[in-house]
Amino acid sequence: MEFSVQPSGTPVDAEVRAGVLADPAFGRVFTDHMVSIRWSAQQGWHDAALLPYGPLQVDPANVVLHYAQEVFEGLKAYRQPDGGVALFRPDLNAARMVRSCTRLALPVLPVEDFLAACELLVRTDAAWVPDGEGASLYLRPFVFADEVGLGVRPSESARFLVIASPAGNYFSGPLRPVSLWLSQDYTRAAPGGMGAAKTGGNYAASLVAQQEAIAHGCDQVVFLDAVEKRWVEELGGMNMFFVLDDGTIVTPELTGTILEGVTRDSVITLAREAGHAVEERRFDVDEWRKGAVDGRVVEVFACGTAAVITPVGALRWPGGEAVAGDGQPGPVTTKLRTALLDLQYGRAADTHGWVRKVL
Repeated sequence: MEFSVQPSGTPVDAEVRAGVLADPAFGRVFTDHMVSIRWSAQQGWHDAALLPYGPLQVDPANVVLHYAQEVFEGLKAYRQPDGGVALFRPDLNAARMVRSCTRLALPVLPVEDFLAACELLVRTDAAWVPDGEGASLYLRPFVFADEVGLGVRPSESARFLVIASPAGNYFSGPLRPVSLWLSQDYTRAAPGGMGAAKTGGNYAASLVAQQEAIAHGCDQVVFLDAVEKRWVEELGGMNMFFVLDDGTIVTPELTGTILEGVTRDSVITLAREAGHAVEERRFDVDEWRKGAVDGRVVEVFACGTAAVITPVGALRWPGGEAVAGDGQPGPVTTKLRTALLDLQYGRAADTHGWVRKVL
Protein backbone atom coordinates (compact mmCIF):
# COMPACT_ATOMS: atom_id res chain seq x y z
CA MET A 1 0.00 0.00 0.00
CA GLU A 2 1.31 3.46 -0.93
CA PHE A 3 0.96 6.21 1.68
CA SER A 4 0.68 9.87 0.78
CA VAL A 5 2.57 12.12 3.19
CA GLN A 6 1.24 15.43 4.49
CA PRO A 7 3.70 16.74 7.11
CA SER A 8 2.36 18.82 9.95
CA GLY A 9 2.75 22.54 9.46
CA THR A 10 2.68 23.15 13.19
CA PRO A 11 4.87 20.53 14.89
CA VAL A 12 5.37 20.80 18.62
CA ASP A 13 8.35 22.98 19.53
CA ALA A 14 11.46 20.95 20.36
CA GLU A 15 11.79 22.51 23.81
CA VAL A 16 8.15 21.76 24.63
CA ARG A 17 8.57 18.19 23.36
CA ALA A 18 11.67 17.74 25.52
CA GLY A 19 9.65 18.77 28.57
CA VAL A 20 6.99 16.17 27.75
CA LEU A 21 9.59 13.43 27.23
CA ALA A 22 11.28 14.23 30.53
CA ASP A 23 8.18 13.03 32.39
CA PRO A 24 5.75 11.35 29.99
CA ALA A 25 2.31 10.43 31.28
CA PHE A 26 0.40 7.55 29.71
CA GLY A 27 -1.83 8.52 26.80
CA ARG A 28 -2.10 12.25 27.55
CA VAL A 29 0.08 13.93 24.92
CA PHE A 30 0.25 12.83 21.28
CA THR A 31 2.85 13.13 18.54
CA ASP A 32 2.68 15.45 15.54
CA HIS A 33 1.24 12.94 13.08
CA MET A 34 -1.16 10.05 12.61
CA VAL A 35 -1.76 7.45 9.89
CA SER A 36 -5.15 7.02 8.26
CA ILE A 37 -6.52 4.41 5.81
CA ARG A 38 -10.14 4.34 4.67
CA TRP A 39 -12.25 1.34 3.66
CA SER A 40 -15.54 0.95 1.84
CA ALA A 41 -17.41 -2.05 0.54
CA GLN A 42 -17.03 -0.64 -2.98
CA GLN A 43 -13.34 0.38 -2.95
CA GLY A 44 -11.76 -1.76 -0.28
CA TRP A 45 -8.82 -0.15 1.56
CA HIS A 46 -7.80 3.19 0.04
CA ASP A 47 -6.60 6.74 0.76
CA ALA A 48 -3.65 5.65 2.89
CA ALA A 49 -1.98 8.75 4.30
CA LEU A 50 0.29 10.18 6.94
CA LEU A 51 -1.51 13.25 8.26
CA PRO A 52 -1.03 15.92 10.92
CA TYR A 53 -2.51 14.74 14.22
CA GLY A 54 -5.87 16.36 14.77
CA PRO A 55 -9.58 15.97 15.55
CA LEU A 56 -11.89 13.89 13.39
CA GLN A 57 -15.19 15.10 12.04
CA VAL A 58 -17.79 12.53 13.07
CA ASP A 59 -21.46 12.56 12.08
CA PRO A 60 -23.83 12.20 15.06
CA ALA A 61 -25.39 9.19 13.32
CA ASN A 62 -22.04 7.43 12.83
CA VAL A 63 -22.74 3.80 13.65
CA VAL A 64 -19.70 3.41 15.93
CA LEU A 65 -21.28 5.88 18.36
CA HIS A 66 -24.40 3.76 18.61
CA TYR A 67 -23.32 0.15 18.12
CA ALA A 68 -19.65 0.16 19.20
CA GLN A 69 -18.29 -1.59 16.12
CA GLU A 70 -14.60 -0.93 16.73
CA VAL A 71 -11.36 -2.64 17.73
CA PHE A 72 -7.92 -1.42 18.76
CA GLU A 73 -4.37 -2.51 19.48
CA GLY A 74 -1.54 -1.34 21.72
CA LEU A 75 2.18 -1.73 21.11
CA LYS A 76 5.36 0.17 21.87
CA ALA A 77 8.45 1.54 20.20
CA TYR A 78 11.61 1.47 22.33
CA ARG A 79 14.81 3.51 22.12
CA GLN A 80 17.76 1.18 21.53
CA PRO A 81 21.34 1.46 22.87
CA ASP A 82 22.61 2.69 19.48
CA GLY A 83 20.02 5.48 19.44
CA GLY A 84 17.76 3.63 17.02
CA VAL A 85 14.15 2.65 17.57
CA ALA A 86 12.49 -0.77 17.52
CA LEU A 87 8.99 -2.22 17.82
CA PHE A 88 8.39 -5.31 19.95
CA ARG A 89 6.54 -8.18 18.23
CA PRO A 90 4.23 -5.96 16.13
CA ASP A 91 3.37 -8.94 13.93
CA LEU A 92 1.40 -10.43 16.85
CA ASN A 93 -0.54 -7.20 17.29
CA ALA A 94 -1.32 -7.19 13.57
CA ALA A 95 -2.51 -10.80 13.71
CA ARG A 96 -4.65 -10.12 16.77
CA MET A 97 -6.27 -7.15 15.04
CA VAL A 98 -7.21 -9.49 12.20
CA ARG A 99 -8.97 -11.76 14.70
CA SER A 100 -10.64 -8.84 16.47
CA CYS A 101 -11.90 -7.34 13.21
CA THR A 102 -13.28 -10.70 12.15
CA ARG A 103 -15.19 -11.03 15.45
CA LEU A 104 -16.61 -7.48 15.15
CA ALA A 105 -17.56 -7.87 11.46
CA LEU A 106 -15.07 -5.18 10.46
CA PRO A 107 -12.86 -5.27 7.35
CA VAL A 108 -9.49 -6.95 7.85
CA LEU A 109 -6.43 -4.81 7.17
CA PRO A 110 -3.60 -6.96 5.75
CA VAL A 111 -0.80 -7.58 8.25
CA GLU A 112 1.83 -6.00 6.01
CA ASP A 113 -0.19 -2.77 5.80
CA PHE A 114 -0.66 -2.68 9.58
CA LEU A 115 3.11 -3.00 10.02
CA ALA A 116 3.87 -0.41 7.35
CA ALA A 117 1.49 2.09 8.97
CA CYS A 118 3.08 1.67 12.40
CA GLU A 119 6.61 1.91 11.04
CA LEU A 120 5.79 5.02 9.01
CA LEU A 121 4.45 6.83 12.06
CA VAL A 122 7.42 5.81 14.22
CA ARG A 123 9.95 6.90 11.59
CA THR A 124 8.19 10.22 11.09
CA ASP A 125 7.83 11.01 14.80
CA ALA A 126 11.01 9.29 16.02
CA ALA A 127 11.98 12.41 17.97
CA TRP A 128 9.03 11.62 20.26
CA VAL A 129 10.50 8.27 21.40
CA PRO A 130 11.77 8.91 24.93
CA ASP A 131 14.89 7.56 26.61
CA GLY A 132 14.96 6.05 30.06
CA GLU A 133 13.87 2.88 31.82
CA GLY A 134 10.14 2.33 31.53
CA ALA A 135 9.75 5.00 28.84
CA SER A 136 8.55 4.25 25.31
CA LEU A 137 6.38 5.50 22.48
CA TYR A 138 2.97 3.88 22.81
CA LEU A 139 1.17 3.20 19.52
CA ARG A 140 -2.60 2.88 19.34
CA PRO A 141 -3.82 1.43 16.01
CA PHE A 142 -7.61 1.17 15.76
CA VAL A 143 -10.42 0.44 13.32
CA PHE A 144 -13.92 1.84 13.62
CA ALA A 145 -17.10 1.71 11.58
CA ASP A 146 -17.93 5.11 10.14
CA GLU A 147 -21.06 4.59 8.07
CA VAL A 148 -23.82 7.09 8.80
CA GLY A 149 -27.15 5.52 9.69
CA LEU A 150 -28.96 3.78 12.51
CA GLY A 151 -29.61 0.41 10.92
CA VAL A 152 -28.23 -2.48 12.98
CA ARG A 153 -25.89 -4.28 10.55
CA PRO A 154 -22.18 -4.36 9.78
CA SER A 155 -20.96 -1.03 8.50
CA GLU A 156 -20.15 -0.66 4.81
CA SER A 157 -17.40 1.84 5.53
CA ALA A 158 -14.62 1.96 8.11
CA ARG A 159 -11.42 3.75 8.97
CA PHE A 160 -8.05 2.59 10.31
CA LEU A 161 -5.93 5.04 12.28
CA VAL A 162 -2.65 4.92 14.19
CA ILE A 163 -1.82 7.53 16.81
CA ALA A 164 1.14 7.61 19.19
CA SER A 165 1.86 8.94 22.66
CA PRO A 166 5.13 9.04 24.65
CA ALA A 167 4.61 7.01 27.79
CA GLY A 168 6.31 6.41 31.10
CA ASN A 169 5.48 3.64 33.57
CA TYR A 170 1.77 2.77 33.55
CA PHE A 171 1.70 2.80 37.35
CA SER A 172 3.40 5.94 38.60
CA GLY A 173 6.36 5.85 40.99
CA PRO A 174 8.82 3.01 41.65
CA LEU A 175 7.85 -0.60 41.01
CA ARG A 176 5.39 -1.71 43.67
CA PRO A 177 2.82 -4.46 44.07
CA VAL A 178 -0.72 -3.57 43.04
CA SER A 179 -3.73 -4.62 45.09
CA LEU A 180 -6.66 -6.37 43.41
CA TRP A 181 -10.38 -6.38 44.18
CA LEU A 182 -12.15 -9.67 43.45
CA SER A 183 -15.30 -8.77 41.56
CA GLN A 184 -18.35 -10.52 43.00
CA ASP A 185 -21.11 -9.07 40.83
CA TYR A 186 -19.57 -8.32 37.44
CA THR A 187 -17.95 -10.38 34.69
CA ARG A 188 -15.77 -9.10 31.89
CA ALA A 189 -16.85 -11.56 29.19
CA ALA A 190 -18.98 -14.66 28.64
CA PRO A 191 -18.62 -17.74 26.39
CA GLY A 192 -19.56 -16.83 22.85
CA GLY A 193 -18.96 -13.14 23.54
CA MET A 194 -16.13 -10.79 22.63
CA GLY A 195 -13.65 -11.61 25.40
CA ALA A 196 -10.89 -12.70 23.02
CA ALA A 197 -11.25 -9.56 20.88
CA LYS A 198 -9.53 -6.30 21.77
CA THR A 199 -12.58 -4.08 21.57
CA GLY A 200 -13.66 -1.13 23.65
CA GLY A 201 -16.85 -2.82 24.82
CA ASN A 202 -14.84 -5.23 26.96
CA TYR A 203 -13.09 -2.34 28.66
CA ALA A 204 -16.35 -0.45 29.14
CA ALA A 205 -17.75 -3.54 30.85
CA SER A 206 -14.86 -3.50 33.32
CA LEU A 207 -15.15 0.13 34.41
CA VAL A 208 -17.91 -0.16 37.01
CA ALA A 209 -15.99 -3.02 38.64
CA GLN A 210 -12.82 -0.93 38.51
CA GLN A 211 -14.74 1.87 40.17
CA GLU A 212 -15.76 -0.56 42.90
CA ALA A 213 -12.14 -1.67 43.34
CA ILE A 214 -10.98 1.91 43.83
CA ALA A 215 -13.75 2.48 46.36
CA HIS A 216 -12.31 -0.44 48.36
CA GLY A 217 -8.77 0.93 48.22
CA CYS A 218 -7.53 -1.36 45.43
CA ASP A 219 -5.63 -0.54 42.26
CA GLN A 220 -7.28 -3.00 39.87
CA VAL A 221 -10.10 -5.52 39.62
CA VAL A 222 -9.77 -9.22 38.82
CA PHE A 223 -12.59 -11.05 37.05
CA LEU A 224 -13.82 -14.62 37.39
CA ASP A 225 -15.53 -16.67 34.69
CA ALA A 226 -19.16 -15.85 33.88
CA VAL A 227 -20.53 -19.38 34.32
CA GLU A 228 -19.22 -20.86 37.58
CA LYS A 229 -17.80 -17.67 39.11
CA ARG A 230 -14.73 -19.54 40.35
CA TRP A 231 -12.07 -19.55 37.61
CA VAL A 232 -9.64 -16.64 37.48
CA GLU A 233 -9.65 -14.97 34.07
CA GLU A 234 -7.87 -11.60 33.86
CA LEU A 235 -7.82 -8.02 35.06
CA GLY A 236 -9.52 -5.24 33.14
CA GLY A 237 -6.49 -5.04 30.85
CA MET A 238 -3.83 -7.53 31.98
CA ASN A 239 -3.25 -11.29 32.05
CA MET A 240 -2.53 -13.15 35.31
CA PHE A 241 0.35 -15.43 36.40
CA PHE A 242 0.87 -17.46 39.60
CA VAL A 243 4.24 -18.76 40.81
CA LEU A 244 4.02 -21.95 42.90
CA ASP A 245 6.43 -23.08 45.60
CA ASP A 246 8.06 -25.67 43.32
CA GLY A 247 8.85 -23.07 40.66
CA THR A 248 5.93 -23.94 38.40
CA ILE A 249 4.17 -20.97 36.85
CA VAL A 250 0.46 -21.13 36.09
CA THR A 251 -1.54 -18.80 33.84
CA PRO A 252 -5.25 -19.12 33.03
CA GLU A 253 -5.76 -20.94 29.74
CA LEU A 254 -7.28 -19.16 26.78
CA THR A 255 -10.93 -20.13 26.74
CA GLY A 256 -12.31 -17.57 24.30
CA THR A 257 -13.20 -15.18 27.12
CA ILE A 258 -9.61 -14.07 27.82
CA LEU A 259 -7.59 -11.74 25.62
CA GLU A 260 -4.50 -13.42 24.16
CA GLY A 261 -1.85 -10.96 25.29
CA VAL A 262 1.40 -10.40 23.41
CA THR A 263 3.20 -9.89 26.73
CA ARG A 264 1.55 -13.06 28.07
CA ASP A 265 2.95 -15.09 25.19
CA SER A 266 6.40 -13.53 25.67
CA VAL A 267 6.41 -14.27 29.41
CA ILE A 268 5.50 -17.92 28.83
CA THR A 269 8.45 -18.33 26.46
CA LEU A 270 10.91 -16.50 28.71
CA ALA A 271 9.78 -18.45 31.78
CA ARG A 272 10.27 -21.80 30.07
CA GLU A 273 13.72 -20.74 28.87
CA ALA A 274 14.57 -19.83 32.47
CA GLY A 275 13.76 -23.41 33.51
CA HIS A 276 10.22 -23.01 34.82
CA ALA A 277 7.44 -25.42 34.01
CA VAL A 278 4.56 -23.30 32.71
CA GLU A 279 1.00 -24.59 32.89
CA GLU A 280 -1.83 -23.00 30.92
CA ARG A 281 -4.89 -24.22 32.77
CA ARG A 282 -7.93 -23.08 34.66
CA PHE A 283 -6.99 -21.61 38.03
CA ASP A 284 -9.57 -21.65 40.83
CA VAL A 285 -9.73 -18.48 42.91
CA ASP A 286 -9.77 -20.71 46.00
CA GLU A 287 -6.45 -22.22 44.87
CA TRP A 288 -5.14 -18.67 44.98
CA ARG A 289 -6.63 -17.83 48.35
CA LYS A 290 -5.66 -21.08 50.03
CA GLY A 291 -2.26 -21.14 48.35
CA ALA A 292 -1.44 -17.69 49.70
CA VAL A 293 -2.15 -18.98 53.21
CA ASP A 294 -0.37 -22.34 53.08
CA GLY A 295 2.58 -21.13 50.99
CA ARG A 296 1.76 -22.99 47.79
CA VAL A 297 1.34 -19.71 45.86
CA VAL A 298 4.50 -17.67 46.49
CA GLU A 299 4.21 -14.90 43.87
CA VAL A 300 1.49 -13.38 41.73
CA PHE A 301 1.97 -10.97 38.85
CA ALA A 302 0.02 -9.45 35.99
CA CYS A 303 1.28 -8.44 32.56
CA GLY A 304 0.31 -6.37 29.56
CA THR A 305 1.79 -4.03 26.96
CA ALA A 306 1.15 -0.86 28.97
CA ALA A 307 2.17 -2.16 32.40
CA VAL A 308 4.81 -4.74 31.27
CA ILE A 309 5.06 -7.09 34.29
CA THR A 310 3.49 -5.82 37.50
CA PRO A 311 3.71 -7.65 40.86
CA VAL A 312 0.47 -8.30 42.70
CA GLY A 313 0.28 -7.86 46.47
CA ALA A 314 -3.08 -8.32 48.15
CA LEU A 315 -6.21 -9.91 46.76
CA ARG A 316 -9.24 -8.49 48.57
CA TRP A 317 -12.93 -9.34 48.65
CA PRO A 318 -15.76 -8.47 51.05
CA GLY A 319 -14.51 -9.55 54.48
CA GLY A 320 -11.22 -11.08 53.39
CA GLU A 321 -7.72 -10.66 52.05
CA ALA A 322 -4.97 -12.96 50.75
CA VAL A 323 -1.33 -12.02 50.22
CA ALA A 324 1.09 -14.34 48.43
CA GLY A 325 4.60 -14.49 49.92
CA ASP A 326 5.56 -11.30 51.71
CA GLY A 327 3.50 -9.15 49.37
CA GLN A 328 6.59 -7.63 47.74
CA PRO A 329 7.94 -8.17 44.20
CA GLY A 330 9.28 -11.73 44.21
CA PRO A 331 12.47 -13.06 42.60
CA VAL A 332 10.69 -14.80 39.72
CA THR A 333 8.56 -11.76 38.92
CA THR A 334 11.62 -9.51 39.04
CA LYS A 335 13.73 -11.87 36.93
CA LEU A 336 11.13 -12.17 34.19
CA ARG A 337 10.46 -8.44 34.16
CA THR A 338 14.16 -7.71 33.76
CA ALA A 339 14.51 -10.29 30.98
CA LEU A 340 11.57 -8.82 29.08
CA LEU A 341 12.74 -5.22 29.43
CA ASP A 342 16.26 -6.15 28.37
CA LEU A 343 14.86 -7.57 25.13
CA GLN A 344 12.60 -4.62 24.47
CA TYR A 345 15.35 -2.05 25.04
CA GLY A 346 17.95 -3.99 23.07
CA ARG A 347 20.15 -4.87 26.04
CA ALA A 348 19.88 -8.63 25.44
CA ALA A 349 20.35 -10.76 22.34
CA ASP A 350 17.11 -11.20 20.42
CA THR A 351 17.20 -14.93 19.73
CA HIS A 352 13.50 -15.07 18.80
CA GLY A 353 13.31 -12.33 16.20
CA TRP A 354 10.88 -10.38 18.36
CA VAL A 355 12.51 -6.96 17.95
CA ARG A 356 11.70 -5.17 14.69
CA LYS A 357 14.14 -2.34 14.01
CA VAL A 358 12.53 0.76 12.51
CA LEU A 359 15.49 3.15 12.68
